[in-house]
Amino acid sequence: MSKQAAPLPHLDLTADAPCCPPLAQRRVPAGTAAALAPAFKALGDPVRLQLMSMIASADGGEACVCDLTPAFDLTGPTISHHLKTLREAGLVDAERRGTWVYYRARPALLRQLAALLTVEPAAAS
Repeated sequence: MSKQAAPLPHLDLTADAPCCPPLAQRRVPAGTAAALAPAFKALGDPVRLQLMSMIASADGGEACVCDLTPAFDLTGPTISHHLKTLREAGLVDAERRGTWVYYRARPALLRQLAALLTVEPAAAS
């Protein structure tokens, strides 16, 4: 059974195009800020940022919780809590296979976050 986060309101996270212009070019609309803030907040924790990196860079595009947990000096329930936070923020999808859960990054949302933070060089006059 696949557990997918609900799509964020007002954003098409399946498109390759950014949701909005980079914040250095134009003010972020309130709805967009509210929709993306949980993802940024989730990544604001060092353990979750490391977990996200491990999942996104995993061979085959997914990582088993059984491979993630030993990388930290934390209990299994604590790692599960962090993974749940990433899932609820829409950053990862999870799929249970037998006794293990496998996590995959949601590249469309990561592209949205990256596009928002892009700082384009100023145009030459």
